[in-house]
Amino acid sequence: MEKRMRTFMPFTYKMMISYLLLVLVTDVVIGYVSYTMLVQSRTEMAETNIKTAMEQTENNLSYQLDEIQRMSDTLFGSLSFQRALQKKGDPLQTYLTMLDEIVPQIQAPLHLYGNHIRLLVYTTNGYLNEVDGDSMYEEIKDSDYYILPYSEITNKSWFNAIQDSDKDNIWLQVDTDRTLNNISHFRKLVSYNDYKTIIGYVRITTRLDDLLGDFKAFPTEEGLILRLVDTSSDAVLYQRGDNGDTDGAAAASMGPEEDNGTYLVMQNKIPNTSFVIETLVPNEYLRKDAGKLGSVIFYVCLISFLVMSIIGFLVARLSGRKMRRIVTFLRSFQQGSFQKRLRFSGNDEFVHIAGAFNDMAENIQDLIKKVYVEGIQKKQAELEALQAQINPHFLYNTLSTIGSLANLSETEKVTGMVEGLAKFYRLTLNDGHVFIPLAKELEQVEAYLDIQRIKYAGKFDVHIDMERGLGDCKVIKLILQPFVENIFKHAWFGSHIAIRISGRAAGNKVELKVIDTGIGMKPDVLKAVMAQPGQSGGYGIRNVDDRIKLRYGDEYGIEIGSVFGGGTTVRILLPIDRQGNVDEEEQRRLLA
Repeated sequence: MEKRMRTFMPFTYKMMISYLLLVLVTDVVIGYVSYTMLVQSRTEMAETNIKTAMEQTENNLSYQLDEIQRMSDTLFGSLSFQRALQKKGDPLQTYLTMLDEIVPQIQAPLHLYGNHIRLLVYTTNGYLNEVDGDSMYEEIKDSDYYILPYSEITNKSWFNAIQDSDKDNIWLQVDTDRTLNNISHFRKLVSYNDYKTIIGYVRITTRLDDLLGDFKAFPTEEGLILRLVDTSSDAVLYQRGDNGDTDGAAAASMGPEEDNGTYLVMQNKIPNTSFVIETLVPNEYLRKDAGKLGSVIFYVCLISFLVMSIIGFLVARLSGRKMRRIVTFLRSFQQGSFQKRLRFSGNDEFVHIAGAFNDMAENIQDLIKKVYVEGIQKKQAELEALQAQINPHFLYNTLSTIGSLANLSETEKVTGMVEGLAKFYRLTLNDGHVFIPLAKELEQVEAYLDIQRIKYAGKFDVHIDMERGLGDCKVIKLILQPFVENIFKHAWFGSHIAIRISGRAAGNKVELKVIDTGIGMKPDVLKAVMAQPGQSGGYGIRNVDDRIKLRYGDEYGIEIGSVFGGGTTVRILLPIDRQGNVDEEEQRRLLA
């Protein structure tokens, strides 16, 4: 019987899969390293740009704070300015002093400073005229100066806080500075006579936007936050950008640069002040190009993998042709065809394999032919020997019966039995064929029963129940008749017996049964019949079983079930074989 071909994956494809896995791992590693390095490079570039912008902002802020500090120092150190602030007496003379000494020294820095500022002088001298500039509640649009009485600030909480802390020459936000994003420099003016007597206060207010300069380097619309922090009070003096939850980020920053998970906090300290310029950079901004870079790298790696896959597939196809030819050759071996030969050009391993296979095929073909023919001859001899055991045995019994009838002058019965015996042997010979259709085997059983009906007229009943379609199934001849014969010879009990012969298909097998209502057999007798051919009845049973196993294999054969006093059932299991005559002709051709 043919063996089922097992499916398998070609070796070249296995190599291709290993190759593709290596390419995939390589692409993943290269892509990951490239992506990481590019993101790191872009992040460092963004950090460098922001640091540069912060340094420029720091320089600009320091310069302008220094300029305002110089204005304050100039007024503080000017003796003429101090004398003028302390001028008392005639109102006209006081007014002229203001015009000649105070106003020019106040206006001079307004023209020299590049940005718009407000310069306020709070004087303790009640003889000086008051000069009001623009509204302090509006944004600074032009440079302006003010000369105001000391009483303007005496009731201010911020002024009282300064006096209580005894601070001087400081930067702070007072009045409307916070709402208008301004910052003021505040210091006291003392008399040159003792440097203790307070003659007034100077306040110079400027816009923080002007101090911090251009904000193009700080794209606040992308989430960056720029602010000015007074470290002495942890107060945020100015902020530009999103006003979300950034206080915690600023508080968490312990150094000039720290990543708190959401923001990269970068700080630049303003020299000679307690101010710090602080920039909060979202990590998303630092990696804003990461998505595009990742997509580009992914598609590059994908294209690389696809190209390498195509190359690997083509190489596998080209290198696998010779391997497929070898596999095809082996399959033909497995199916019993040894005529094919391998032919490869070149001088490589495949050529040597082909030569070895061709030599092996020729040797196997010669060996199988020799062994197969010898096996067929041996099996045929065994089958003929077993067949020879049946024919004389049945002939002996029948002739003995004919002799008995002749002695009783039963001429008609003798004639019938002789005719039945002739028909039986004609069917048995079957032109020398070992295999006959099941319908012919049943016809042979009917010929035997006709002989027995002459001998046992009316004393037995036979019922044949054969499934339709089994009549053309090829079987070894004389597999049913020996069991029917045994019924008459060994199973008869009483005056009457019933016989049933049935057949049915069970998958790819045929199951035949011969059932009788005879006396049956005890277990030890049944065992002896199957094990010892010499016992009575054993020739027929063992003969049929051996012939079936010789032809089809050990999984087929005879099974007997018997109950003493309850009858016997013989089960014959055969394969569904519709090619028996073809196989027999092939055997005859080989034996010829």
